[in-house]
Amino acid sequence: MNAPDKNPLTNGYQPVTWNFKLLANDMLGGFGGMGEGMSVQIAPDGRRIIWLAHESAPKNFTAVDVSDPRKPKVVCQTDLPHANMRSNSLETCGNLMAVAYQTSKKDLQPAGFEMFDISKPENPKSISFFDCSGPHSRGVHQLWFCDGEYVHCASGSRDFVPTNPSDDQFYRCVDVRNPSKPVEVGRWWMPGTRQGDNVMPPPRHPIDKGFRAHNTNVYPQRGDRCYLAYIDGGMFVLDISDKANPKKISQWTNSPPYTGFMHTIVPLFDRGLMLVTDESTENNAKDWPKLIWVLDAREETNLVPISTCPLPDHRIYAQAGRFGAHNIHENVPLPTAWHSDQIVLGTFFNGGLRAYDISNPYQPKEVGIFMPPAPPGAPTGTIQMNDVFVDERAVVYTVDRHVGGLYILEMDF
Repeated sequence: MNAPDKNPLTNGYQPVTWNFKLLANDMLGGFGGMGEGMSVQIAPDGRRIIWLAHESAPKNFTAVDVSDPRKPKVVCQTDLPHANMRSNSLETCGNLMAVAYQTSKKDLQPAGFEMFDISKPENPKSISFFDCSGPHSRGVHQLWFCDGEYVHCASGSRDFVPTNPSDDQFYRCVDVRNPSKPVEVGRWWMPGTRQGDNVMPPPRHPIDKGFRAHNTNVYPQRGDRCYLAYIDGGMFVLDISDKANPKKISQWTNSPPYTGFMHTIVPLFDRGLMLVTDESTENNAKDWPKLIWVLDAREETNLVPISTCPLPDHRIYAQAGRFGAHNIHENVPLPTAWHSDQIVLGTFFNGGLRAYDISNPYQPKEVGIFMPPAPPGAPTGTIQMNDVFVDERAVVYTVDRHVGGLYILEMDF
């Protein structure tokens, strides 16, 4: 089956569903603006719970019973302490959950991450809080917690003074083996981004989003590596075999000539490949193009781009909100996550959710689209798909950034 015609000169911006089947949509009690934290837990009583971080206040996180994916049920929804912060990112591991807190301005609190006992999903209990606040810090933007032992996060800190105010997040590794007493064990930042470094600060991009850490992925296949996205700094492979002293192995960047903001790195170990995503952060496609890249990673010190996942003509999408790559399903190393090195699922804001077959990594092919109508009250007049997670049953969960809440899908390819 061929992809539907998406030529903007013939069809215009229209909802499209191709090779996905919508099972359910939950607006989450009217608080459907969701961030980029999604994680599935099997609770002690056997229920399947998806935990979701919110994009902005007033809500912190929401838990949804998706044991029957056609009948989702909100079982818990919590509030943030104030309006000048967000959770945005979370991860679960067994009956523990780590939630990131980022403030809208520096030197506000709470800024850091919080550990929760979620053995009773209706009543999550705080275990500890790891403070990352400070005069130059907004706290934690993103975290990775998949082994029950360490939280890897993109964070500021009280003792880190960036050379540029936009460079306020760096990589931190925090030991949570005793979840009631988190302890930092290591950190790394791009040289030149901290005051006092013995190298010059990096030159700024025309669309300056900052040289700071974003996703901090670590996988058991190479537990001694951190795959670190660094926004305008591109991406880094770090050697974290000595967590107290991370070391750079390699760096890859596409900017210039592109417009920065590298977001996520997912290694496909058995194939010697790596997926790298940009993030669109400007409305009306001002930062076009934002892509999913496929890299030859057989030699980790020499990463080579070999293709990008195809996108339609961007002109029609430039009319409303963001359009371009953002999150992909990250093959999270948990038993509740689906794993594939052949199919890539990614969110593209007003381009919806898109699936690609990369069995031929030199020529990725689009094999599915879910681009629903704008939810009621959407400020851009379009969907703004923000994140995606696929569980081990191959049930797809994707969320809208503004109001649409949770969409639950089946794949048909």
